Amino acid sequence: MTLACVFPGQGSQYVGMGKDLYERYKVAREVFAEADAILGFPLSRLCFEGPASLLSQTMNTQPAVLTVSVACWQVYLNQGGRKPSAVAGHSLGEFSALVAAGALDFPTALRLVRRRGELMQEAVPLGEGGMLALLGLPAEKLERVLEAGKKAGVVEVANYNCPGQIVLSGHISALEAAAQAARAEGAKKTVLLAVSGPFHSSLMRRAAELFAQELEQVTIKKPVLPVVLNCTADYAYRASEIKKALMRQMTSPVRWEESVRRLVKDGVKTFVEIGPGKVLTGLIRRIHASATCLNVEDEASLRHTLRVLTEGEG
Repeated sequence: MTLACVFPGQGSQYVGMGKDLYERYKVAREVFAEADAILGFPLSRLCFEGPASLLSQTMNTQPAVLTVSVACWQVYLNQGGRKPSAVAGHSLGEFSALVAAGALDFPTALRLVRRRGELMQEAVPLGEGGMLALLGLPAEKLERVLEAGKKAGVVEVANYNCPGQIVLSGHISALEAAAQAARAEGAKKTVLLAVSGPFHSSLMRRAAELFAQELEQVTIKKPVLPVVLNCTADYAYRASEIKKALMRQMTSPVRWEESVRRLVKDGVKTFVEIGPGKVLTGLIRRIHASATCLNVEDEASLRHTLRVLTEGEG
């Protein structure tokens, strides 16, 4: 196992994403046309032209990032990209990874993430919940920060992203208290993220229950590629495992650092981020400095990635 493809989640979106590959490759245009038809509105135009305020709404962000990621994946394969030994995705990106692994077909994944986004957006009134990134907080101080935040409401760990970066989720009042405590405990920086809700926390429980009902209606196949799951940081080989994990994912923390370390332990030396942005590329470099990190989001990054992978094989 030497190559893993990883897929980004919410927060990686930007106006114009996917447009370059859409204009150059038929397979990308086909993915966007299918998404537009399934959703019944021009998602492609939202991705290419915005506005950013509409693109950043969770119910739109999730299908948009999935569609761009799948389009990038199809172009990568069409242009001779090496098939990976394993795949993984960060939060929403797990659905893109499951499409790449053949466990979900694209139309099913698209409908699921659109509904997932709607449920997550409706779960907590706008302005009452959010997410907070803690940068450079000493690990041993985390529990004290959480204790301080819990005096003002619900606050929980949502993402273990990389060494020195943890994301909390919960009520805004609790996050503000946690941020103050984190700075007092030596955190280098605290950042309230531009998201519309407290994702990956117990405040998503009702949304997760409703989403579980959606999952019961769909068919998940046995993956043809090993998939490392967010909530276990371990491989899933059976459809039943994947369905359970997707049910858990909305209320469980994303164990991204552990997921990357598991892949590295099993021999992965090269990671290719497939989809908009380079968020995961940055995290992986923090987790394993000697890893080769590439990405595919436009023609320039595609050509560079294919060239590096070909030279590596040579």
